[in-house]
Amino acid sequence: MEENRASVTEIIEKYRDDVEAMLPYLLWLERMSGQEVSVNYDPDTAGSGTMKFPVYDSNFLNFIKIAKNTKFITRNYVYAYTKKRMKTVEDELRVIEKAQIMDMEILGSILAKYVMKGMTKSSVWAEGIRYGVFYKVVAKMKELIEYWTVPM
Repeated sequence: MEENRASVTEIIEKYRDDVEAMLPYLLWLERMSGQEVSVNYDPDTAGSGTMKFPVYDSNFLNFIKIAKNTKFITRNYVYAYTKKRMKTVEDELRVIEKAQIMDMEILGSILAKYVMKGMTKSSVWAEGIRYGVFYKVVAKMKELIEYWTVPM
């Protein structure tokens, strides 16, 4: 193993609290996978020049609020995408499925992409729920930490 790579214990210590903070939303994320979490608000009383905008489920917004304050959120997520050659949702899901404890940063990068891009492009949040990316990445993080420690 490379000298500068963190040990399993260090990875668990670094990320455990953040994963635990997202766990209350895990069942909700599972239930909502493949579903829509927003509706377009179109005020009837406003003029025809009024723009439609998405209104999100409050559980989802609370999850995003928790997720964006974790150590996983970094603007450098693109490096993980380059390293793992992820270009499509299928690539992301494949990487999530095969991830090991030493890949927690990669999982975090996938989460970071969906959280950060969704703040400026709302369709990214919808894709994260529709394809189950949010659920699968948090579930995989939980699974990996539980494998190396006691269940959460």
